[in-house]
Amino acid sequence: MDILISEELRAPAIERLAKTYQVVAEPKLWQQPDKLRALIAEARVLMVRNQTQVTAELLHGAPKLLGIGRVGVGLDNIDLGRASSLGIVVAAPLNANATSVAELALGFMLALARKIPEADRSTKAGNWDRKGCTGIELAGKTLAVCGLGRIGGTVARLGRAFGMRVVAFDPFVKADSAVVRESGVLLCGRIEEALAMADFVSVHLPSTPETRRLFGASTFSATKPGAYFINTSRGAVVDEAALLDALQSGRLAGAALDVREFEPPAARGALESLSNVVLTPHIAAFTVEAQERTFEAVAADVERLLSGQPVLNFVNFDRPKR
Repeated sequence: MDILISEELRAPAIERLAKTYQVVAEPKLWQQPDKLRALIAEARVLMVRNQTQVTAELLHGAPKLLGIGRVGVGLDNIDLGRASSLGIVVAAPLNANATSVAELALGFMLALARKIPEADRSTKAGNWDRKGCTGIELAGKTLAVCGLGRIGGTVARLGRAFGMRVVAFDPFVKADSAVVRESGVLLCGRIEEALAMADFVSVHLPSTPETRRLFGASTFSATKPGAYFINTSRGAVVDEAALLDALQSGRLAGAALDVREFEPPAARGALESLSNVVLTPHIAAFTVEAQERTFEAVAADVERLLSGQPVLNFVNFDRPKR
């Protein structure tokens, strides 16, 4: 087997791979751990999105595996350290969906500021409540960007284009870095400092032990009263119970979540019942353009890997070391 696909991955780029290489594609394989372990033992390349948990145990049972193609940017479902120690290339086109995710974050800001979901529901119900749908402008407001990587930097630039003042928190970014200069943000040394100024908070952080539930009761208590909270990164960075408390108490004016701690949620909860909360099913990267860029980039790197060429969108190293 050349390529094992363990999730729902369909695109012209995948079809082209199947014309040249032996591809085994099973969309539900990520839900069948025993079968996954059996099949990966024969695979040279594994292609995943974010549902397959590529653990150290799974990797140790894949002696022929040369590389992992991640269709997307998050790497929290892949044990990158173990893959690297085993000499397995991890490839992910980290720039492919930055524009799409950033545009969704701005869309959330507009939806919350102008009460677009509420106005839509009210009007479709036969009302014409212009006064009740009075919103606010983004211009002149302060946007706090938490995480100033590729996506966060793009959000910062878009925010400034709307006339917003942009502050940012990222412990790995220096004040004299290119992203700070290009985005024109005020870089804060502490997250509480950024949140205290924010009318809108947009989160763009990876899921790590350090960021898990970073946004909890103490963080929300440090946020400017009446702010709007937006998360298009990873659900694990938010304590949803604390978020719910902040919304119900009025500490936060509203929230928009594209990601949840458990996806999909096991049941409909209190967040789903709040009129000032916008929820979407992890669609930030799901635009025609981003999906095409992502699939094309991953498929091209898989071809390079299997033909002995260096990978372009590598996360650890460009050639297998096994």
